[in-house]
Amino acid sequence: MNQPINRQHHHRQNRWRNLIILVTLTFMLISALPNLYTDKVKLTLTNSGEHQQQTTPKYFKDILAQANIPTDEIRVSNDEIVITLHEAADQKFATESLKQQLADGYQVTSSLTNEAPAWLNAFAAKPIKLGLDLSGGVLFVLEVDTDRAQADRIKNIGQELKAIALENKIRAVNVSPLNNHALTVDLTRASNEAKDTLFPQITKTYPELSIKKEQEHKYLLSYTDEAQQTFRQETMKQTLKTMRGRIEELGITEAITQKQGKNRIRIELPGVHDPAEAKRIIGATASLEFYQLASNTAGFGVIHIKDENGRQLALNGKAIFSGSNIKNAVAGRDDMGQPLVNLTLDGIGGKKMSNFSKKNIGKPMATVFSEFYRNADNQMLKTNKIINVATIQQHLGSQFSITNLSSHQTAQELALLLRAGSLTAPVTIVQQRSIEATLGEANIDNGIKALTVGVSITLLFMAFWYRSLGLVANVALGLNLLSLLGLMSLLPGAVLTLPGIAGLVLTVGMAVDTNVLIFERIKEELKRGRKTLAAIESGYNNAFTTILDANITTMITGVILYAIGYGAVKGFAIILCLGILTSMFTGVFVSKALTGLLVRENKAQLLGVKS
Repeated sequence: MNQPINRQHHHRQNRWRNLIILVTLTFMLISALPNLYTDKVKLTLTNSGEHQQQTTPKYFKDILAQANIPTDEIRVSNDEIVITLHEAADQKFATESLKQQLADGYQVTSSLTNEAPAWLNAFAAKPIKLGLDLSGGVLFVLEVDTDRAQADRIKNIGQELKAIALENKIRAVNVSPLNNHALTVDLTRASNEAKDTLFPQITKTYPELSIKKEQEHKYLLSYTDEAQQTFRQETMKQTLKTMRGRIEELGITEAITQKQGKNRIRIELPGVHDPAEAKRIIGATASLEFYQLASNTAGFGVIHIKDENGRQLALNGKAIFSGSNIKNAVAGRDDMGQPLVNLTLDGIGGKKMSNFSKKNIGKPMATVFSEFYRNADNQMLKTNKIINVATIQQHLGSQFSITNLSSHQTAQELALLLRAGSLTAPVTIVQQRSIEATLGEANIDNGIKALTVGVSITLLFMAFWYRSLGLVANVALGLNLLSLLGLMSLLPGAVLTLPGIAGLVLTVGMAVDTNVLIFERIKEELKRGRKTLAAIESGYNNAFTTILDANITTMITGVILYAIGYGAVKGFAIILCLGILTSMFTGVFVSKALTGLLVRENKAQLLGVKS
């Protein structure tokens, strides 16, 4: 009785296993299908009717042909002309060429469409994101000056000490920066209670500071080595977050922004073919702070900054709050149609604004834009300018508006910068490189050729050496590549690069290696006199441990490469890791199911039951 029950249980297991495999492969196939369809740019030309001009498809095709811009289709109707470009990278040049040749009455708008069928779009499946070396684009390497940021932090602490002394009417407090991470406080001529009043407030705001008595009435406020390291790490994290926010705000979803080395950030913008536009996106290496205008231009702690009209304005040295306290910013218009920016602050910023505005209703507040750059001597310089001065009309909290802006475009740009966040450290572009789309296409062609040659040789070898089992291995290999493409399409952070294509070729070898280990084990079992299905079952089971160990060690290497590498190394590492997962799935489970289907008439012998 046990044998029929065991056989039924075995058949049920096989059915469920095969069903899971079939569902997984179908899902991967659907995920991979969008890669067969490319995005196309369509230019739509509309004529206001004021100027009549030729509107034949040949006319527009000739205009673009003169600029060496190929097209896929040109449709002309009474109301509009729709031009489908062959290459998305030609969008900017095609638009400029058409505007130069056409009359002023024509308006050119662009849109991005995909050739995928409607049923595939219903699954919201997306093609694999291509890296900079395959799609073309712009690469920036930014340097974050954490030492300058820490020096500014120390300077701000000194100004805050002076402000506390002023509020408490403590005179003769001498504060001077010692270096990037320390300052000295001289209370020789101050009152006896100065120390007990000043230092508790400072240590409450900056708990990472240590206070050490150097001489009688002289103190050293400094960051410990550990606090300095923490500050640098937090500064890099904040800068990375800000840069990613700025790029996302401008709709560039394929960008790669990651830390490179100790204090550099690598930004790749695939698909961006205008370096000037890209530099405008990244080049806003600026910070935003909000100050109160000083009533006494020569007062204690006053700083002087010019506005956009060149006027010199005096500001209180201590900022009310910075752009890092802003949660959201939206451009809009007031009741009179004038541009403004609606701000929402976080808890800390809201509290600061509430305390400040309550005491300063009717007084002006200035928005200061600061930008860092390197001069010809490679020295870091900072420029400050006031981009807005607005009067505080009422007691404000975490939500208020900035008014008195010059235009709606200015309001939109200011809102974008505020939403993306303010930089706490000077950032400069130390490397800039553009990669043309044509070079990316050549890289793709060469990579596909290498992959095709590698796969073809492997398929021939497996079919010749292992015959029937080789056919199983070849089918499993094809399904492995399909699964890998589907998995990469699913993962939002996966980007295919040129080294990634090399990783695909390596994945082919790893997948075949899995089958070779299994098939050689099956050969050994057959030489021992075991029956076919028993040898197959034993071969798969006994080789699994060896395959698992080998893949785990390779996976560890891939994870380490992904964690510490950047750019091309990351692209290779992610393909390597994903390839290990798909190779294990197809090389062991899928090929075992295919082998079982190939010899299913002998399944009873596997269970020890005579046919």
